[in-house]
Amino acid sequence: MSAMGTSRRGESSRAWAEELAQLAIALHDEPTVEETVDLVLRYSLKAVDCEYAGVTFVHGRKRVETAAATDPLIEALDEVQMEVGEGPDMDVLSDRVSVLVSDTRADRRWPAWAARVATYGIRSMLSVRLYTSASTVGTLNLYDSRPDHFDVDDQAVAHLLARHAAVALATARTTENLWQAVDARKLVGQAQGILMERYQLTPDQAFAVLMRYSQDNNMKLRDVAERLVSSRELPGQPASR
Repeated sequence: MSAMGTSRRGESSRAWAEELAQLAIALHDEPTVEETVDLVLRYSLKAVDCEYAGVTFVHGRKRVETAAATDPLIEALDEVQMEVGEGPDMDVLSDRVSVLVSDTRADRRWPAWAARVATYGIRSMLSVRLYTSASTVGTLNLYDSRPDHFDVDDQAVAHLLARHAAVALATARTTENLWQAVDARKLVGQAQGILMERYQLTPDQAFAVLMRYSQDNNMKLRDVAERLVSSRELPGQPASR
């Protein structure tokens, strides 16, 4: 390779390293799951120069759902895997770290999936697992209408994106769960205060009332508390006039 070629490749590598560093910082600054996922998708499209990108979240071992996508088409493609019971995502979530599909018209690993996806005009796909040392979050999926669009270099880049994204998403989901728990406790406390003032109850008695209404109406305690705080009525009670 010429000195010029080596220099250009070095400059490209340095530029990509800088972009990846910026991505890592930006991802960990995003406060919500939605914002984190959107940032991952924007960087992914740019990093591998593909037409579509999507992120799926996994529930349990097999059920997946589209968390976000750059085009409504991607949600339809995700549904195909659930309908036919096979596809790259299934393998990535079970025992693979990534899967590269060069051409859906020629791929024989998942014939039912490949045939359906090809009818949508998608020829290439790259699926990478989003995981941390503690759990699997889902998958990062990249698509293109051109066959043989992705190569091993794109696969390596996608792995780097996925590792940063998985950590950021796991953190964001944990943070959101934490804030939801804090909000729920605030709501329950407010609801207890309303019952204590209205019926001269102790904190424990007011909490017992909320729990009873939660069980009798098959509602989450948070929802019972929210109903009482917003409407001043408990579930099953006639609305005040």
